[in-house]
Amino acid sequence: MKNCKPFEKQLVAYLHGELNETDAAALDRHLESCAACRAELAAQRATLDLLGEALAAAPAPVQLVAKRDIPHRPAAHRTTLADYWYSPQFRAGLVTAATASIFIFISLSFVVVQVVKKESPAFAADEVAIEAPAPQEPHMELQKLKVPQLEKSVAQSAPKPKLKKQVVAKSSPTFKAVPVPEAAPIISAEALGDEGLVASLGFSTQPWGQDKGVGEPLVRRGVWQATPAEFNTEQYDRIVDNAFKDAMDNPLSTFSIDVDRAAYANVRRYLTGNRLPPPDAVRIEEMVNYFEYDYPQPSGEDPFAVSMEVADCPWNQAHRLALIGLQGLDIETRNLPPNNVVFLLDVSGSMNAPNKLPLLKSAMRLLVNQLRPEDRVAIVVYAGAAGCVLEPTADKAQIFDAINRLKAGGSTAGGAGIRLAYQTAQDHFLQNGNNRVILATDGDFNVGVSSDGDLTRLIEEKRKSGVFLSVLGFGTGNLKDSKMEKLAGHGNGNYAYIDDILEAKKVLVNEMGGTLVTIAKDVKVQVEFNPRQVKAYRLIGYENRLLAKEDFDNDQKDAGELGAGHTVTALYELVPAGTDEPIRQAGKLKYQKTKLIDSDDLMTVKLRYKQPGGIASKLIVQTVKADDLNDLRAGANIGFASAVAEFGLLLRRSEHKGAANYGEVIRRARQTRGADVEGYRAEFIRLVEKAQMLDSEAVFLAE
Repeated sequence: MKNCKPFEKQLVAYLHGELNETDAAALDRHLESCAACRAELAAQRATLDLLGEALAAAPAPVQLVAKRDIPHRPAAHRTTLADYWYSPQFRAGLVTAATASIFIFISLSFVVVQVVKKESPAFAADEVAIEAPAPQEPHMELQKLKVPQLEKSVAQSAPKPKLKKQVVAKSSPTFKAVPVPEAAPIISAEALGDEGLVASLGFSTQPWGQDKGVGEPLVRRGVWQATPAEFNTEQYDRIVDNAFKDAMDNPLSTFSIDVDRAAYANVRRYLTGNRLPPPDAVRIEEMVNYFEYDYPQPSGEDPFAVSMEVADCPWNQAHRLALIGLQGLDIETRNLPPNNVVFLLDVSGSMNAPNKLPLLKSAMRLLVNQLRPEDRVAIVVYAGAAGCVLEPTADKAQIFDAINRLKAGGSTAGGAGIRLAYQTAQDHFLQNGNNRVILATDGDFNVGVSSDGDLTRLIEEKRKSGVFLSVLGFGTGNLKDSKMEKLAGHGNGNYAYIDDILEAKKVLVNEMGGTLVTIAKDVKVQVEFNPRQVKAYRLIGYENRLLAKEDFDNDQKDAGELGAGHTVTALYELVPAGTDEPIRQAGKLKYQKTKLIDSDDLMTVKLRYKQPGGIASKLIVQTVKADDLNDLRAGANIGFASAVAEFGLLLRRSEHKGAANYGEVIRRARQTRGADVEGYRAEFIRLVEKAQMLDSEAVFLAE
């Protein structure tokens, strides 16, 4: 049987006469010499004969009555395709299946054609984000950036924009003809005047604050409906609250300043939509820094002044609260250096929502209206491709015209847009001016360089050119907050979230100097605590801005930037020395001993900064005495800042919130609200009241 394997599989075919002559002859020779195979063949033949007898005794099926007799097979043979072919039922089923297949094919072909027709404009938007006048041609090719012919309007006499036809990235197929969309209405600076432009956007021409009672809360209308949870792809980095550190083991606390304000506006967006924000969307330092404080202006050669206050901690009476405040030099708009600004605008399909591209366009108009004759603006847009659609110009009519024509559609090649925007800024670099890219997006990059790591490395490379970056976030549902914060941080810039037109006015009009002009870069803070006065400390917020203690004196280490007029506030919660409160400590050292000196200092604060174009840092040192204690409710700065921080602890469900509660936040905020000309602090109080009603834990405690 050792050579029987190949032949065992052929026995059944041999019985049915299905082997070819060569295989049949080979099997015959094998059977002559192999008794085992002959026995197996005899057994299978006997089984087949029994089956044949049984089938012969049974009544013949209808479909087999008309079957042709196949002479080369025995009567009891295996049914073949020929048997089925002569069956009427089989032929009817075959016709039905063929008819169904044809119907399905035609239906799918129709669906595909309709999808292609529907998606063709999106492919065009991938390649072109803005269309230019093309009276000679009723179509446009994707390799060129064109704008449809202007409609006759009040701006008919305005000069035509100088458009740069350039595409630096291409991701979609070329279509020879694309329907030309209607031109958007034009707002002309010459025709309407400055007041007319402001009025056309729904703003009063009176000075801000004079058309309403001073200190009244802002009324924000037109809140967009919240995105359903199942469609929510917003991204926030995980935040782990800073822990208390033993002042004997870790006397130094080092961090980079943060002038971003995005977290507060984002929290407001959630609360306005009657939802509590996710804990990781609450960055307490950005909430505190959203507000201005009454810090003194710098009087020396340094571009900022340093203030420090100490008071009892409101959510833990056994602790103290220390405040460090920086006030950047205020510079009037007319005294700002000339601006070389490149708008890098996301016009991809993800921006096709009322609170995205339309709001972005309104925000950009506000900023353009503040620019002076010496300022220059260029516009770079990106979707599936990136293109420079407006060369640097001071002509507001041209800038408004280009902004008005922006339309959303296509994928998001953000990396290509960043490269082109920086290149445009470098090509028109002002040695003694402000060179900046303003990126406006929802952060949803999905073509080309799109990961956080790759984009961060790209921004770090581009910042060496001396061009700074501001990031403006828009929209809900797919906001990539973590990505935009990283881009601003690594691009020597700032990050703001624009949830409505009032926030756009705050960022781009009221705080234009801080948003556009950097007065100090790589600003670092290092605090040394005196263990004789402080048992332990905790930095509130700044979790993603912490630095190693060695980084403070390292001028190669990047840190935050301070804009003109910006304020920066940092709060420390302190455990006084001599208390029996348990603090986690490191083990005792074997080869070292720590010897304390007598001092009534509470802490020493050191700061380092560079000039915007400098490479060497300058050191500032100030000391706080242990008996420098302020009245928390009388001090407008530390009182209101502590109220905002306590609110953040509640929203974050922080393990360090102690006895924090909404009622105390509201009481202290009202007592320390101050002048509040713009109404931002009054609005804060209303948000706390709303959060108190939304927070089930707070409602339960109140009951």
